[in-house]
Amino acid sequence: MAHGLDSYAAERERTARFLHTADGFARLRDEAWRQFVSMGFPTTQQEEWRFTSVASIADGGFMLAEPPESPALSIDIDPFRMTDVAAELVFVEGHYAASLSRSTVLPRDAHVDSLASALAANRERLRLHLAHADSFEGRPFVALNTAFLDDGAWIDLPAGSVLEQPLHLLFVASGGAGGRPFMTHPRVVVILGENSQASIVETFVGCDGARYFTNVVTEIVVGENAGLEHYKLQYEGNEGHHVGAIQVRAGRHARYASHSISLGGALVRNDLVAVLDGEGVECTLNGLYAADAERLVDNHTTIDHVRPHCGSREMYRGILADRARGVFNGKIIVRPDAQKTDAKQTNRALLLSEDARINTKPQLEIFANDVKCTHGAAVGQLDDEALFYLRSRGLGERTARRLLTHAFAADVLNRMPLESVRAKVDGRLQRQLARVLPDAA
Repeated sequence: MAHGLDSYAAERERTARFLHTADGFARLRDEAWRQFVSMGFPTTQQEEWRFTSVASIADGGFMLAEPPESPALSIDIDPFRMTDVAAELVFVEGHYAASLSRSTVLPRDAHVDSLASALAANRERLRLHLAHADSFEGRPFVALNTAFLDDGAWIDLPAGSVLEQPLHLLFVASGGAGGRPFMTHPRVVVILGENSQASIVETFVGCDGARYFTNVVTEIVVGENAGLEHYKLQYEGNEGHHVGAIQVRAGRHARYASHSISLGGALVRNDLVAVLDGEGVECTLNGLYAADAERLVDNHTTIDHVRPHCGSREMYRGILADRARGVFNGKIIVRPDAQKTDAKQTNRALLLSEDARINTKPQLEIFANDVKCTHGAAVGQLDDEALFYLRSRGLGERTARRLLTHAFAADVLNRMPLESVRAKVDGRLQRQLARVLPDAA
């Protein structure tokens, strides 16, 4: 077996007894495992992973966290909870914790439940959507997630349903396998019927000092004329590894907006693929990431314009300090039938130290002739004139640097419609900046 796969094969064998292997999806898991073994872990010799080594994941010796009999948390989750939600599903070490979760009245025929329950109760409905948003080809971590398919969230909203309050999915890495390195593979499936509207927030938190690996896949189908505001808030612990794939398919006149925030983790890779598969789709991707020490955050996005008259807007901003590294690869594809496409992409990175690095690669693949597509990337440090202006008004240098850095991030923060989420992200970012750029004594 290829290097780095032995411990994962042993875990798959060991955990067969508590995975829901009798739910009718065993064949899907087996096929996913075969494809994962065939592909192996990606290496820096592959273009899509050129700047990101996953050797620490491949050789990490992670054990699959078993379902806890009663969730024992070594982290206070109250600061990460949300008030005024339609439902809040909490997962500890990748498994649904009913005692920590809550919901209010949901629309009739709406399903918001754990994936484990859905695998047993909604097999045929789930089979139509699970692992269909994208194949495993070229996606070893998606295949690995499917091979360990067991729990996560199932959200299925019927046509015409409108959720006034958000749905919150809180994933907690609490320390799980008796102090040993552990891994979780949560799966989230979201289906919005035509003319429905919702906001969904995924939050990932973990303990500092705990060594773990979160490998999450989120599959989203946005029906005709439906709208989804989707937030992913990543606050993993300082030794956490996070690999996430979001796969979106949007129908005619659908609206999809993604707000991706990465403020934690030692090694983070986010892949987002949005397929605009109907006329008149509006797609928005906003992203903000901040890293210090020797952390790495890698964002890969693809917006695939399949049909005509679709628009997309993408803005990602990164703040890197100390010896941190960032990667941004943004691809826009315009298919031959996607005339009248209007797409714009911008990526900016702010380097707060001479040792911080960013590798950025915007890509356009255009196969239609009546389109408007632009992209731009900028990397730099804080503006000296702006610093001088603030200091001339009596501010200390470090305070001025913090204000300018926060203003740089605010352009993304202000695009988040949920004020409660925006305020929490802003507060966490402010604390992170205070650590990296402390006030002068």
